[in-house]
Amino acid sequence: MLARRRHHAAFYRFLSEGRWALDQLGHVLFRLLRPWLSDRLVVIVDDTLCPKSGAQIFGAGMHFDAVRSRIGPKRIDVLRFGHNWVVLALWVACPWKPETGWALPVLFRLYRSKASCAQSSYRKRSELAATMIARLASWLADDQRMYVVGDGAYCCRTVLHALPARVFMVGHLRLDAALYELPQGIRRRGRPQQKGYRIASPRPRLDNPDGWRAVEVRLYGTSVRLEIWTAVCLWYPSAGCRAVRVVGTRDPKNRFQPRAFVCTDPELDPIALMTLYGLRWQIEVTFRDIKQELGFGDPRNGWWRRKHGSRADPKRRATQGQRLRGATAVQRTAPLAGLAYALVVRWYLEHGRPARDVARARKYAPWYRHKRHPSFSDMLAALRRRIWLECFRRMRLSNHIRQKLGHALRLAGVAA
Repeated sequence: MLARRRHHAAFYRFLSEGRWALDQLGHVLFRLLRPWLSDRLVVIVDDTLCPKSGAQIFGAGMHFDAVRSRIGPKRIDVLRFGHNWVVLALWVACPWKPETGWALPVLFRLYRSKASCAQSSYRKRSELAATMIARLASWLADDQRMYVVGDGAYCCRTVLHALPARVFMVGHLRLDAALYELPQGIRRRGRPQQKGYRIASPRPRLDNPDGWRAVEVRLYGTSVRLEIWTAVCLWYPSAGCRAVRVVGTRDPKNRFQPRAFVCTDPELDPIALMTLYGLRWQIEVTFRDIKQELGFGDPRNGWWRRKHGSRADPKRRATQGQRLRGATAVQRTAPLAGLAYALVVRWYLEHGRPARDVARARKYAPWYRHKRHPSFSDMLAALRRRIWLECFRRMRLSNHIRQKLGHALRLAGVAA
């Protein structure tokens, strides 16, 4: 419909030359999601790879592909060429599935390797994450606290030292991390005491039966029985003088590998800490949905293209160097798919009918006997049906035609 009134080039100019900021759209989305947010805000940070082809695409480079790589005794690291996006997502609990909820992206940053940008503009992934955390923290109300959940790549010194007030980090801890006692506050001459004596790391404690207790934790929708050890101490190399809570876990039946977790809020309960870290998986579900359903990795914005019908110059270097042509379009196009994902889920939280959509999906796909909750594809199909019904409602059609169109839309929504 819009194509009838505006030329398609207007949409390209909107992305490459429009006077708008992506962070402002994220702020608007944050305000729309406030009715579903609690006083303890949960934020998930992670990065994802979008493979590309063509050396002239802005911001693309060689990055580690965690999906195709293999971790284990025979470790295989796979590198792929493409865009690497650092994403900050809000976790929202839905009424029909409060344990897992949804991770809705609000802020995006494109990571560029050292080979594809100037040295003065290079930023590590952790630095980009720290910038987005500070931006989101500035939107909080006075009575809100924010817990940032991330893996070991983001639970590091760069992020921990830049955490604003009322913002806490929950992440993975190395089993050989250097831990120290809290300072005793003994007055003496010279510099005040920064840390106490060195204590045992989580790895030596695995073989020590003292200090462990059995608990039952619900992770990823499943109850798991583990043994945990917890302590309030200093992770001085990364968190400095800030007290942290460390939780070590081990499985008495050896089904799961021993792990350790850390939180910069020492008052947080150990069970709540592990539950918060379990929510990190929801951003992986979000990456899968926005890539498969909304084409997050499909845009092919580039900074240089040869003329139509001409051949590539073999003497021309294939690296993009430090040029910025096409940067604005690249940095805006893909994140719009993530923001659209959040808008679809937000609309469904207010106007969706989960029971009816699940019943419809099971009617047309009876082999999905385990289906109990609507997926994102169900939400997207419901929104598409609503949009088309609103369009048909404005047309002058007979009731018989409207019934046929409604039936066709239901079938098309299930097929989509």
